[in-house]
Amino acid sequence: MSNASSTTLPDPAALVGTTGSVELTVATGDTAIALGSGDVEVLATPRVVALAEEAACAALAGSLDPQMTTVGVRVELDHIQASQVGSIVVATATVTAVEGRKVDFALSVMEEEAEVARGSHRRVIARREVFAT
Repeated sequence: MSNASSTTLPDPAALVGTTGSVELTVATGDTAIALGSGDVEVLATPRVVALAEEAACAALAGSLDPQMTTVGVRVELDHIQASQVGSIVVATATVTAVEGRKVDFALSVMEEEAEVARGSHRRVIARREVFAT
């Protein structure tokens, strides 16, 4: 089966500095209780991670050959502040480095002016066909 090296990879210089952002209004289904990661009704850390990964995907939207995708392989995240149901949080991912198929991101999650979480994330470029069933 072919791998990413047989398809043109994006130009690293064009990707570094690219950002993607997504917004979430925290709902009951996003809480630690709902996701089983705690017993309080605040934004769950697993949901913060998923939101940050979504922002990373948004940063790469339109940059890859349609036959290619990315998969997350590493996340390091400090969840600093709790967010209540009804709060609006914004996750932003900024491409910091591209090396071959590896794409690294700086992550930031904010609620208005307050930092909710920060960290780093790595995604790897792969051919979509590898994941076909």
